[in-house]
Amino acid sequence: MELDQLVEKLKQKDEKAFEKLYNMYSDSMLGVIYNIVRDHDIAQEVMQDVFIKAWHKADSYSSKKGRFFTWILNIARNAAIDKTRSKAFKNAKQNLNSDFFVDIIEGNENLDDKTDAIGIKKFVGKLAEKCKTVIELLYFKGYTQSEASEALDMPIGTIKTRNRNCIQELRNMVLN
Repeated sequence: MELDQLVEKLKQKDEKAFEKLYNMYSDSMLGVIYNIVRDHDIAQEVMQDVFIKAWHKADSYSSKKGRFFTWILNIARNAAIDKTRSKAFKNAKQNLNSDFFVDIIEGNENLDDKTDAIGIKKFVGKLAEKCKTVIELLYFKGYTQSEASEALDMPIGTIKTRNRNCIQELRNMVLN
């Protein structure tokens, strides 16, 4: 069954279509969410919430605005960022053990393997280093533009411009 048909059936609340879409995208979503929250249990919880939200909000998806994958990826990314900004998440992370920090340091150099389930890694790998850095921080690690500006010690205007230009370059690679 084609993706368009699955999405239409999802909009009609077809459970089989939901299950197929879940199987198609859950690994990718989990990888993106994990890169932001850095906790497997929380990532699983957020991913479940993402798919429940997709089920309830399926009518809001329009193929004219973009691909289904992009739509659900934005839901996942936003849900993960919202989770990290929640009071409960911040309180839970106050007493972290050193293993968490080692994991962050090790994971800071490259993208999580699960994000490559969508095949984007090969495209990101072709970008200039300055693009890779900005995209990784903003889209795979969940930084805000202000946080990326601080982390890279760059003016926020430069971050915004690079983000826009690099995403356009990535879009051109993927669509051509």
